[in-house]
Amino acid sequence: MTNTPIAAPLTPRSGGQILVDQLVIHGASRAFCVPGESFLAVLDALHDVRETLPLVVCRQEGGAANMAEAWGKLTGEPGICFATRGPGATNASIGLHTAFQDSTPMILFIGQVGTDFVEREAFQEVDYRRMFGQMAKWVASIDRADRIPEFVQHAFHVATSGRPGPVVLALPEDMLTQMATVADARRYQPVQSSASVAQIERLGQMIAQAQQPLLLVGGSFWDEASRAAVKTFAHRFGMPVACAWRYQDAFDNGDSHYIGEVGIGINPKLAQRVRDSDLLIAVGVRLGEMTTNGYTLVESPTPVQSLVHVFSGADELGRVFHADLPIAAGVREFSAALAALPLSDAAQLSARWTSWLQSACADYADWRVPRAQPGTLNYPECVLHLDEVLPQDAIITNGAGNFATPVHRFYRHRGHKTQLAPTSGAMGYGVPSAIAAKLRHPDRVVVAVTGDGDFMMTGQELATAVQYDAPLIVLLINNGMFGTIRMHQEREYPARVYGTALRNPDFVKLAEAYGCHAERVTETSQFAAAFARARESGVPALIELVIDQQAITAGQTLDEIRTKALAARS
Repeated sequence: MTNTPIAAPLTPRSGGQILVDQLVIHGASRAFCVPGESFLAVLDALHDVRETLPLVVCRQEGGAANMAEAWGKLTGEPGICFATRGPGATNASIGLHTAFQDSTPMILFIGQVGTDFVEREAFQEVDYRRMFGQMAKWVASIDRADRIPEFVQHAFHVATSGRPGPVVLALPEDMLTQMATVADARRYQPVQSSASVAQIERLGQMIAQAQQPLLLVGGSFWDEASRAAVKTFAHRFGMPVACAWRYQDAFDNGDSHYIGEVGIGINPKLAQRVRDSDLLIAVGVRLGEMTTNGYTLVESPTPVQSLVHVFSGADELGRVFHADLPIAAGVREFSAALAALPLSDAAQLSARWTSWLQSACADYADWRVPRAQPGTLNYPECVLHLDEVLPQDAIITNGAGNFATPVHRFYRHRGHKTQLAPTSGAMGYGVPSAIAAKLRHPDRVVVAVTGDGDFMMTGQELATAVQYDAPLIVLLINNGMFGTIRMHQEREYPARVYGTALRNPDFVKLAEAYGCHAERVTETSQFAAAFARARESGVPALIELVIDQQAITAGQTLDEIRTKALAARS
């Protein structure tokens, strides 16, 4: 006769307590929020687990959602964000949209009016299923406290399985205070597909037939093992490797087979190389508008190149491009399967592609040599300085704007999880994501690169950085305008400048008011010492880099863009 353990009797808990207990069970390691009266019961329950599940209180829900999204990118676990109903949910939508387009696991919990007030247009009431239906993998409302374990377990599973992405769960206020006696769920297990033996064999056949192959990697779910497997694969077959836009940390940029980033501001020679390749192996890349340069590098629906498209979401395969070999698989699973590729012809193939690889690498080296810039501060030279002095595990973040392109072009990401940037093109991402990164990795250098317009959208989160002792470094590139829009304005409507000028505050005084170390740099020669002082300050730091408005890109001035546009119209 065996003694079967007797389960401890269940005790009644509030909905808020049950919810927080599930977060702990599923391994949530930090939550971000702006507090709201609609989820007070959750805040009360979080009080009891503040050592296990720390809460970061932000200044605006957009900042909180961006931090949660960045946390999801860094950890592979769903970033957790709490926002209050109505206006709070609307503010948080920017981070949710980034998580959707960037395929980042995230769960957004939103306070909701009580179930007895629904459909009355009660105070701040919104139907979140309709509001978020097209920017989340799943949107639901938990209307009964006893179903919280079921809903939360499913949310974690959905957010991390297949193509990762965000989930929205609405929390009616009265549900959170209901008492329920219910068992906890088991910890979730994410699910990813793998490449079949037949698919790997077919890949080997396609490689053997290729004359000019190119490997394009991207996405957030790489780890050290998968990066090493792809590096081994590329070296054995002598294959050039490019990274998709804003996923440069998927492959070591200092590696002898790395040839550059495929995205906005792409090296024209690399763009032509993608078009000229006869075998394009895209791994972990959605092949969206930015990476394909407006769907011109890879034609839709039938690419000129033979296309192997490896992506975790089966629904994406065949959506825009007809791949010769579509493979629904996670990058880690696919990379492990590469070990099954036969290597008998590897040396012969590598020799066949030697000139193809060498010319691509030479093009990349030339692309990293900056030209002279207007004004007294050469911003690309500052980026090259960062490339020289930062440790290989430093994390670089950025939002959206022309200021980001020189970072992508001149900085080389060597280590794993060293880049946080929104492929959704969302402004205001750099500072919040850098805070999340510094909280996750306090021993690593974290640098947020932002523009003046970009910074003003979420710059108030510097107060959050100070409050939680997250000494990031902000490089604020100030040219007194919305630079990207001004650039396009000159291309499309030359000499008709309107609506893009900015009158900025004194950024140094503003940062100092938050409790940060702050300096202004106006000459290239000043940057190295200023950056060293920022690193040594021990507190959040901001360096304002004042650049000439003519220095709109690393390759063209505003006058050059305008002159070309006017000439085309004459």
